[in-house]
Amino acid sequence: MLNIAVVYYSSTGNVHTLAEAAAEAAVKAGADVRLLRIPPLPSETVVPGTEDAVAAHGEAVRDVPEATPEDLVWADGILIGSPVRFGLPAAPVSVFLDSTAPVSIPGLLADKVVSAFTSGSAPHGGHETTLMALYNAVCHWGSLIVANGSTDEVLFRPENGNPYGTSSVTRNRPGNVHEDNLAAIGFQARRVVEVARLVAAGKAAVEKNPAE
Repeated sequence: MLNIAVVYYSSTGNVHTLAEAAAEAAVKAGADVRLLRIPPLPSETVVPGTEDAVAAHGEAVRDVPEATPEDLVWADGILIGSPVRFGLPAAPVSVFLDSTAPVSIPGLLADKVVSAFTSGSAPHGGHETTLMALYNAVCHWGSLIVANGSTDEVLFRPENGNPYGTSSVTRNRPGNVHEDNLAAIGFQARRVVEVARLVAAGKAAVEKNPAE
């Protein structure tokens, strides 16, 4: 069985909704899945007008385990989710990425299959650059980036279309993830499982019959 880690940070709950859908799809695809949240920072900056939603979401996910670098080592495939913050991943996600140095520098994240997803308030508001920034870290890990591309009809639905990874336009409203986005993240999770399975099979074949 493949191991899949769905690691995310969510302030008001929209990225959490995407993460839950990704985890559910990966389980249905036959993977052993860990749904793991990145906690907020002690001095967290809250988007004005979302204070109540942030507090409510924090209470709702209190029992979701916190992500650690060791969870990434455990996983064959990883999905990383972050809200858009000025076209970049949210600060807690950047701090978490920094914390991976003890496992990434020795090469323990090499050849992992990784894909990213995001949620932001407005169209063209930094979705793509947030995903590409996350993929910068994946390159340093030596992991394998698996993007959505234009590889399934679900990606052509009106609320989708981002080839880098699933993104949701939520207008700063909690609970505003469109069903098209949920379908896209389900496809993305299944794609990560499929590619991770191929990588695992290839490694097993090489180990069984190493080149002379």
